[in-house]
Amino acid sequence: MIATIIFWLCVLAMFHSYIFYLLLLKLFSIGKKENEIVFEMNDVQLPNVFVILSVYNEEKVIREKLESLFNTSYPLNKLQVYIGSDNSTDNTNSIISAFASKYPQLNFYPFKERGGKSNVLNKLVNFIPQTANAVNDIFIFTDANVMFTSETIYQLSKHFKNTAIAQVGASILNKGIKQNGISFQENSYINMENNIKFLEGLNWGCMVGAFGACYALRADVWKQIPPNQLMEDFYLSMNVLAKNKKAILERKAVCFEDVSNEIGEEFKRKARIQAGNFQNLFSFLKLLLRFDAITFCFFSHKVLRWLGPLFILLAYAANIFLLTNSQFYRLAFVVQNLLLLSPVIDWILKRIGIHLILLRFASYFIMMNIALAKGFVMYSNGIETNVWNHTKRNLD
Repeated sequence: MIATIIFWLCVLAMFHSYIFYLLLLKLFSIGKKENEIVFEMNDVQLPNVFVILSVYNEEKVIREKLESLFNTSYPLNKLQVYIGSDNSTDNTNSIISAFASKYPQLNFYPFKERGGKSNVLNKLVNFIPQTANAVNDIFIFTDANVMFTSETIYQLSKHFKNTAIAQVGASILNKGIKQNGISFQENSYINMENNIKFLEGLNWGCMVGAFGACYALRADVWKQIPPNQLMEDFYLSMNVLAKNKKAILERKAVCFEDVSNEIGEEFKRKARIQAGNFQNLFSFLKLLLRFDAITFCFFSHKVLRWLGPLFILLAYAANIFLLTNSQFYRLAFVVQNLLLLSPVIDWILKRIGIHLILLRFASYFIMMNIALAKGFVMYSNGIETNVWNHTKRNLD
């Protein structure tokens, strides 16, 4: 009986986080309307926007990034860009300096020692004049490899006319999709995340974690990022919900990001993210005790996924004890073994040029859960620094 309970609780937890939760969000969203209290483009009260960007050795993308920033429909007299270079050693600094000579809105700080992204962001926010941190001023945090459209800044900023909203996330679209790696599977995952985040915001204004690639934050809810924080975007996002402010995703705020196609690179990134996730879990544990919409979304969307490796292990162990109970559990055991072996099978087939989409989805799922387990070990061993190199991308 105990083995049966453990098996089904683990299976249901995984299915709820990856499938049932999204279906419930769609059901709850019937009849819901998006925020209609927005600034119009010609509104004289459009907020001042401060784009904040930490970079390290981004010479391959920084020119295109800056061009996409300044090719905006948003009034340039209401836009300031703050960039901190984390001791870049390539041509990043010279490229940014050239843009700074052309655009007075660009404030560039080339730091001489590496301090990590969170440290750079803290410094940049502190450089923004205190008089700018008014209730209607907006910070937009973004990454160098994430390209804006001409409407991205406006679509993010328009919602801040609604004083209840403190965070707006962008809709991330992937480019450079290839069939011979994991970019197709990663793109599918990002699309699912876009839908979940949008529906969380639509239903209750509690999008659980904006994409760190691009999001807008009301300046007066900014909070200094703790030392060695690996997931500063999630920390700032959860701080919004902890303050009972609303967080939403705007689908028209489109950004384009080149994703990794290599399982090894994505594995390292997911492990680092998971280590940061557990930092945030214990920072915002109290949100799980509120028993409201935030608790439901945080638990369903994040906590259950973070515990995925444990559920997989417990379900497998429980299944061993149930093998003699019925044919169903024997079949379930075969399925679990095939799922666990999918990365090996996929690797063998890939070596001979065979790429099976469904098999790679299974392989991707297992490898990412192994990465989550590694991330927990990293967190348990202690996070001594938040300095890291960016994930290798397709253009690399």
